[in-house]
Amino acid sequence: MNDRVRSAGQTPALPSRRQLLGTIGAAAAGTAIGQLVPAPALAQSKELDLTKLPHIDAHSHVWSPDVARWPLVNNQTKADLKPTSFTPEVLFKLAEPEGVGRVVLIQHSVYHLFDNSYLVDCARRMPGRFSVVGMIDDKAPRPAEKLRELLPLGVRGLRITPRVGGPKWLEGTGMDALWKCGAETGQAMCCLIDASDLAAVAQMCVKHADTPVVIDHFARIGADGTIRDADLIKLCDLARHKRVAVKLSAYYALGKKAPPYDDLLPMIRRVLDAFGPERCMWASDAPYQVQPPHTYAGSIALIRDKLTGLSAGDKEWLLHKSAQRVFFT
Repeated sequence: MNDRVRSAGQTPALPSRRQLLGTIGAAAAGTAIGQLVPAPALAQSKELDLTKLPHIDAHSHVWSPDVARWPLVNNQTKADLKPTSFTPEVLFKLAEPEGVGRVVLIQHSVYHLFDNSYLVDCARRMPGRFSVVGMIDDKAPRPAEKLRELLPLGVRGLRITPRVGGPKWLEGTGMDALWKCGAETGQAMCCLIDASDLAAVAQMCVKHADTPVVIDHFARIGADGTIRDADLIKLCDLARHKRVAVKLSAYYALGKKAPPYDDLLPMIRRVLDAFGPERCMWASDAPYQVQPPHTYAGSIALIRDKLTGLSAGDKEWLLHKSAQRVFFT
């Protein structure tokens, strides 16, 4: 969640969530986190009945310990990976028991920045299981062309953030071209931001009214432990822009930051009242959400089991249909 690389040429500061991570052991993953499950052991899309695994996790990171094949940016080594391995195989060990059959994979700027090749490879070797949110350097030549080229490879969204782009992250011809491209291709602008960035995003939504936009992790409202009404008003005000959706995610990092996360339910209800379930989607933010005492099961349970007063159809939007509409159609 806290990707803090500021540019491709700078050594990244380790994000605070990485400080939370030691090793994710058998209690969290059902297996040692570094123990790879061979790809054939996973049910592939041709054999898997996704009707039995209907839910979609709209936000998870994955990475490989094979840094020779998938090099890390800024001269990082395998020792910098926290955890050392979080592959699709390990992710599905956690997800499938909770009825999750598909995942939106999010490019991790700290480890791979603008090199989307690992996530694209995951989507290639497990067809039908993944959609990808990649990253592109908007200051490089032809960013919109590069975004279009990624679409047939399964990249349905673009992660953008001031943690990489700096205070002028939404300015410039390259960023403008990316938003225009998203309106044409349906690729969403996925914003990792704080509440203080919401006004700037709102201005872009006015300028690019047809561009799909997804706000990650409630715009990190409550990351300092306090959920402020003024911040929620700014987030909910984005609902006036009909192409904006919100991820209900990263519970480990918000509010009291402790399971069962009941303190987050009022914020979730405020967002649902503003956007409707059709524009909200559950997401885990694994592997950060699976560091004890946090669990994958605890994340989905907050929406599936604890968020009362919603119809079965509303729950389908939150756990499946909203992410399906944005990232899989």
